[in-house]
Amino acid sequence: MQRTIVLFSGHVQGVGFRYTTHSIARRYDVTGYVQNLADRRVELVAEGERQEIDAFLREVRERFFNHIRDERADTGPATGEFVGFEIRH
Repeated sequence: MQRTIVLFSGHVQGVGFRYTTHSIARRYDVTGYVQNLADRRVELVAEGERQEIDAFLREVRERFFNHIRDERADTGPATGEFVGFEIRH
C-alpha cells in the first residue's frame, strides 16, 4: 500500500476537476481526497495499491489533459487514515 500526493497546476479550478476526479475514484480501489488550494492548484491524495493509484491517475490525466500544465508528485507509505475518497472544501 502506498500514498501518492499530486499537486496539479494549470486551468484546474472551475472546470469540474474535483467532482470528476471523485467520480473516477469510485471505479478504483483507492482512498483519499481532492481539494482546491488557494494558489489555484489542486491537491490529490490517494492511497491504495500502486497499480490502482497508477490507473486512477492515468484516467484523471487523460480526462484533463487540456487543463493540466504541470504536476508534482510525491509517493510514500500509506497511512490508512482514509475510509473512502472525498472532496474537501
